[in-house]
Amino acid sequence: MKSAVLVFPGINRERDMARALRLISGHDPAMVWHAETSLPKGTDLVVVPGGFSYGDYLRCGAIAARAPIMDAVRDFAAGGGLVLGVCNGFQILCEAGLLPGVLMRNARLNSSAMMCICGSNVRIPRSRAAIMPGRLFGCRSRMAKAITKRTKRR
Repeated sequence: MKSAVLVFPGINRERDMARALRLISGHDPAMVWHAETSLPKGTDLVVVPGGFSYGDYLRCGAIAARAPIMDAVRDFAAGGGLVLGVCNGFQILCEAGLLPGVLMRNARLNSSAMMCICGSNVRIPRSRAAIMPGRLFGCRSRMAKAITKRTKRR
C-alpha cells in the first residue's frame, strides 16, 4: 500500500505516523508538504496526522483545511481514495468538508474540568482493514482514551 502523510506547519506527529505506516506496510510513506498541489502518483492512502496545525489559531484545523494540498485530497477522496485523519487531522478533515458536521466548543469544559488519559483493551474479532488486510484478525491491543471529568470549583 502506497501512503502519503500530509505535513502542515505546527503538525508534530507526522514522523510517528510515517513510522507506524512503515512498520505496517513495509514501505516508506511519501511526506507531502501542505503547499503542494498534487499527491504522489499511485497513492492508496492519505493520512492527516495530529499536532497543532498553524498553532490551532482561529479554529482547530480551519487554516490547514484551506491549504493547497487539500484540493487534491478532496479529489482523491471523491474518487474513492482512503483518507485517515488522526487527532488534529480529524479536525482538518471536518473543516475541509470531507467529513459531515461541524466542530463545536465544549461549553461544559472550563477551568474546573480535568482530562484523564487512561487505557482500554481492544480486540478486533475480524479484519476488513484496508491497511493490513488479514493481519488484524484476533488482534488484542491496549489503546489510550481521553475522558473529561468535571471537578468541583474551589
